[in-house]
Amino acid sequence: MRYKTDSLKTFFSTGPVDRRSHLRGDPGELETMLNHGDTRFVAIWQSRCMIQDEAPVLLQQSALGDTWRRELAIYLGTLSGSHLFAVALDDPLSSHGPGESAFDNHGRLLSLESEDDGALLAYAKGMVEWQQRHLYCGLCGSANQPEQSGFVMVCQNNDCAHRCFPRVDPAIIVLVTDGDKCLLGRQARWPEGRFSTIAGFVEPGESMEDAVCREVFEETNVSVGDVSYLGSQPWPFPAAMMVGFHAKALSTKIALNDAELAEAGWYTREQIAAGAVKLPPVNSIAFQLIEAWFDSWDGPPLVSLDLSSQFK
Repeated sequence: MRYKTDSLKTFFSTGPVDRRSHLRGDPGELETMLNHGDTRFVAIWQSRCMIQDEAPVLLQQSALGDTWRRELAIYLGTLSGSHLFAVALDDPLSSHGPGESAFDNHGRLLSLESEDDGALLAYAKGMVEWQQRHLYCGLCGSANQPEQSGFVMVCQNNDCAHRCFPRVDPAIIVLVTDGDKCLLGRQARWPEGRFSTIAGFVEPGESMEDAVCREVFEETNVSVGDVSYLGSQPWPFPAAMMVGFHAKALSTKIALNDAELAEAGWYTREQIAAGAVKLPPVNSIAFQLIEAWFDSWDGPPLVSLDLSSQFK
């Protein structure tokens, strides 16, 4: 589905797959689709995807090998008229299927040029990883079994029978500004010089806007107001929904209150343009939040300056 919006259009969003959710509850139809010669499979192994010639690799069933569980195949929908499933390949990989070298880590997903390809792999990866994390009931510990073509995991203990549905973890991500300066931080595990916006998970009983104020203060000691929503991005590393904001600073003195960041600072557009910091990948919502603020000046647009770093 395509739609118009005034908010940011982010990578990993929407995508070309017709999900055809009405087919998920028909086991006979699903079995027919699994066996159809035109059906294709997205294979996920150790959270990695298959990418070749800058496009997702869609396999026939015969190319998967024998290290996948048929009952755990997840029906994604149709793509260009063909049915599409996502499957997890187990260790060790089969000699009759793809080898380890065929799979790329998450950094490769963010470097894809095609938004549709990124959205397809994010969808498949997100569903497989959710299912793998719910093979056992979170209430009683009994084994779960998939229903609705992998979109429901059902506890096999009849006294429990808990049903689990796909979930994403909401997280805020925000660019804080003070006039011609923006607030950027660096996590300790990042390379020297690589900076990004402030981010964190939303806590129970908390609004998105409240989470923005709390996270910024916890990480940098900066108080913010005038919180404005810009857009959201599915973030399949492993299963977050990044909700993006701009916020205006009410204070500017920085203190690293919770040790989440190794350093933080205020940077002008001129400093950023001069390469004072290495920015997040272009396909991340963090970059787009910075870009939306940065490009409201008379200088060159941010994307033209080649300041983005590779996601690791």
